[in-house]
Amino acid sequence: MKKFEGILITTDLDGTLLRNDKSISKENLDAIEYFKENGGLFTIVTGRPPVIVGKIYDIVRPNAPIGCYNGGGIYDVEKGEYLWKLELSRDALELVEYIDKEFPEMSIQLCTFGDCYFCKMNASMEKHLISGGFPDIRCHYTEVKGTLAKVLFADLSEENLFKLADLLNSHPIAPKFDFIRSDPEYYEILPKGVSKGDLVLKLAELTGIDKKKTIAVGDNDNDASMIKAAGIGFAVANASKAAKDVADYVTVSNEEHAIARIINDLDTGKITF
Repeated sequence: MKKFEGILITTDLDGTLLRNDKSISKENLDAIEYFKENGGLFTIVTGRPPVIVGKIYDIVRPNAPIGCYNGGGIYDVEKGEYLWKLELSRDALELVEYIDKEFPEMSIQLCTFGDCYFCKMNASMEKHLISGGFPDIRCHYTEVKGTLAKVLFADLSEENLFKLADLLNSHPIAPKFDFIRSDPEYYEILPKGVSKGDLVLKLAELTGIDKKKTIAVGDNDNDASMIKAAGIGFAVANASKAAKDVADYVTVSNEEHAIARIINDLDTGKITF
C-alpha cells in the first residue's frame, strides 16, 4: 500500500493554491505530483465553473473529479460531464431584479452549468472577467437561458456588499436560497443547502475515501464549511476569520506554498489522522 493511499486532499483556488498573481508555485506542483504518485487523491473545490478551471486543471492534473460553483456541482473533466449537480431555482431572478432596481450600481453575473454571463458591469466585475479568464459573454439577466447554477454580485466596496447582503436577506423569498461571501469583493446566491462542505463529503463517497481521511484547505468564508467537514481542515495564514475559526490547523499563506507545506507535514508525520 502506498503511503498516501486512501487520502483525499481538496483545495480552494484563489488565495489558497493560487498565489496572488494567480500562478501556482513549482513547490506546490511538485508536492502535488509526489502526493499523487504515492497513492493520494488530489482535487480542486472552487466557486468557479468548469470552463474556467480548465487551464488550471491542465497544470495541476487532479486525479479526482473537481468541485465547482461553491458546492453546486461535481465535474469529471476527463469525461466532460457532471457527476452531480444542484440547480438554482429561476425564482432567484426575482432577487436579481430586486437588486437591480434597489442597488443599480451593483454588478451582476449569472452562471448556468454551461456558461457564465456578465449582465451588469462595474470595476470589480471587470476585474473578475479579466482575472478569471472568462469568455466575455454579455446579456441582460432576463435573456439567460438554461439551468442556473449561481448568481454572483461584485463590488469594490465592502460597505456596498454589507448593504447588498441586508437587502437580499430581508427579501420575502430569501429563505429559499443560501447566500455566501466568496471573496472580499463577491457575494453569491446559491441553491438552498449547497456548500463546499457537503460537496467534500460527496466527493469522498464517490471516490471511496473514508471521510475521516479527507483534508480540506481554504482561505475564505465560503471555504469554512469544507474546512469544518473534512477529517482535517486547514486555513491558510491569509484566511478570513470565519475560515480560521473552524480550522484544525492554520498553515502558511498562499504566497508560501501552503499545499506543499501540508503535504510535507503529512509525509513527515507532523499531522496525522
